Amino acid sequence: MLADLFDAFFFDLDGVVYISRELTPGAQEALSRLRERDKTIRFLTNNPTTRKRITKRLHRMGIDAKDEEVITSGWVTGVYAAEHGIRRAWVLGDDYLKEEIANAGVKIVNDFTCDAVIAGWGDSITLAEIRRAALAIHNGVTFIATNADCNFPSENGPLAAVGAVVEALHVASGRSPQIIGKPYSPMFLKALDTLTFSSDKAVMIGDTPSVDILGAHQIGMQAILMGENISFPFSNDYRNADAHIVTLLDLFDPDVSIREWQAPSHIWPQSVEPGVAGVVFNDKGEVLLMKRADNGLWGIPSGHIEPAEKVEHAIIREIFEETGLEVEVQRLIGVYSDPASQIIRYPDLKICHFITTCFECKMKGGILKKTGEETLNAGFFDPQKLPTPLMPMHPQWLSDALSHCEKSYIR
Repeated sequence: MLADLFDAFFFDLDGVVYISRELTPGAQEALSRLRERDKTIRFLTNNPTTRKRITKRLHRMGIDAKDEEVITSGWVTGVYAAEHGIRRAWVLGDDYLKEEIANAGVKIVNDFTCDAVIAGWGDSITLAEIRRAALAIHNGVTFIATNADCNFPSENGPLAAVGAVVEALHVASGRSPQIIGKPYSPMFLKALDTLTFSSDKAVMIGDTPSVDILGAHQIGMQAILMGENISFPFSNDYRNADAHIVTLLDLFDPDVSIREWQAPSHIWPQSVEPGVAGVVFNDKGEVLLMKRADNGLWGIPSGHIEPAEKVEHAIIREIFEETGLEVEVQRLIGVYSDPASQIIRYPDLKICHFITTCFECKMKGGILKKTGEETLNAGFFDPQKLPTPLMPMHPQWLSDALSHCEKSYIR
C-alpha cells in the first residue's frame, strides 16, 4: 500500500484535506493512521497567510497539526526574502502576510526605499498602490510573488486571487517575478528542507495536476492525484500523476500502485510559441551567425512570429532587424519541436517551448550591421570553424541545411 512506501506525505489542503469548511471523506482517519505509523506530515498551501492561522483552522476541523508542519506561501516568502538579502519589503497584502514577512526579520515599508516588492492578496490593495509598486519594480527592486493563482472558487463563482495582483504588476513593470508557491520550486524545496531524511522518501498528494503534480515532478518528487482522474496524452507530461486515489483512505488500499517518476531531459515550459530561423550562406559557403544580446550566445538568426504574420515574412523581418541584411526564402529546411533543445529558459525567468520553422535564405541586399538592439556581433563563418558558445539547437539546424536533403526534416 502507498502508506508503506513513503516516510513523508505532503498534502495540499483545499480539495484534499478539506473542501471549503468540510473535511474530505476519510481525511481525519487517514491522517491519524499515518501518524500511528510515525509518518511525517506536511500541509502545503498557496494561501499567503500565517502558519498559525492554518493550524487553528485544521484544529477546528478535528485535524491534529503543528505550526511547523504547515508550509504556507506566505511563510516561505518571508524565509526566501530573508535568505536572499531582502531587508526592507513593500508588501502588497493583508496584515497576516505582513506579519509572516516581518517574523522572518524583514522590515515592512510602503515606499521606494524597499529592496523588494512582495505581491500577496489584500482587499485593501488599490490601483494607486499597484501603480507605485510597479514603478519600483521597473526601477530595479526585486519582484517576489507569494503565488500566481489567478482565482479561487466560491459559492458565487471564481474570485480574483494573488495572480491578479501579480499580473497587474508584471504588465505595468515589464518584469517577471520570482514565484514562491506551487507549482514553483521554492515551496517544495523549503518543505523538503524540514525533513531529516532523503527526499525520495517523500510524496506529494494534490487535486490539481497543473499545480500539485507539476510542482512535485519539477523537483523530482513522486506525486499522487486525488479526486477526478485527469491525464494528459503525452507520457512525459509533468502533469501526469504517478498514482490516483479517490479519498485519502486509498493510501491504505493494497491494490493501489504507483509508478516511479522518471524526469525527462527537458524542463517544463510555461508556454508554447511559434518561432522562425533562417540559415543564410554567402558566395564562399560561409554561414551568417549573430551573437545574441539576450544571452550572449552565437546562433543562426531567429525569433518570434508576430500576430497575423506569415512565417516567410517573419524570418525575412527577423534577419533584417538583427543583421541589416535583406533576404528571400529559398527552401524549408525543417520544423523543430524536440523539447530537449527547443525549450528555452530566458534571463527574465520565462520558459518557452518553441516550435521553430527553419528556412534556407538567400541574400538579396542590405549592409551587414554587427551590432544592434538584439545583436552584440554578427558575421559570416566557415561552418567548420564556428564561434562558441553556440545556441544548443543551432548546430542541428545548420547540419540539416548543409545536408541539402530534398525533403524537409521534422525533428
